Amino acid sequence: MKSFLLILSSIFLFTAQQDLQEQLAKSDQLFNSFNNKAAYNLLLDIQKKYPNNAEVLWRLSRVVYHIADHMPTSTGSEKDAQLAEYQKAFSYADEAVKADPKNSMAYTYRAVANGKIALFKGVFSVSGIVNSVREDCEKAISLDPNNAIAYYVLVRTHAKLAEKPKMFRWPLGLAWGNIDDAIKFYNKAVSIDPNFVMFRLDLAKAYISQDSFQQAKVQLQAIPQLPKRDEDDDQMKAEAAKLLQEIKNK
Repeated sequence: MKSFLLILSSIFLFTAQQDLQEQLAKSDQLFNSFNNKAAYNLLLDIQKKYPNNAEVLWRLSRVVYHIADHMPTSTGSEKDAQLAEYQKAFSYADEAVKADPKNSMAYTYRAVANGKIALFKGVFSVSGIVNSVREDCEKAISLDPNNAIAYYVLVRTHAKLAEKPKMFRWPLGLAWGNIDDAIKFYNKAVSIDPNFVMFRLDLAKAYISQDSFQQAKVQLQAIPQLPKRDEDDDQMKAEAAKLLQEIKNK
């Protein structure tokens, strides 16, 4: 009898896991088609069936973040509503980390959401949040050395901090940010995922800031052929073309 129950339990667990993977694949397909609201609604349904599941939770964080990124921000109340969504994205990712402390994407999207919250509040007034972003990115990378998004978020943090001289950042505990590491990590992200427009565009901008125009041109010239993987790629491709035109004689 015990053996029979064990077999039934194993079959049930296998079937449930298979169902979860199929549902997550559907949500990924919706997200990758830029149908964020449909992906969000599906993930909410999946969460009801599979609560406290890190794979569901970090995907909820991801899609809420992307929804927030395209909210209107013309008024103060609209900006407040957007911030609330970024905070919701953080909460989902935080739950994912607690559900599975070895899930690289959970740390990644906690860093993504926290980074946006830091920008809202002023990077240099919330050093604790900024340092948490760095820690989460480094943890995500330690769990998955091929996590290109974690490298990208880490490098954006370095680049943002490098906008202010180190002497002003030192008392805040933010002296670690520097453009050299930013360029190194940008290149790492591009080497892992060379077909992501945003990675190459931001790497080109970093090179331009250092007057490394030839390296910037290499990145910008690669962008027109890249597939559309983000709903803002058309806008970023236009920006890349404009930048390339501006530096063509440098």
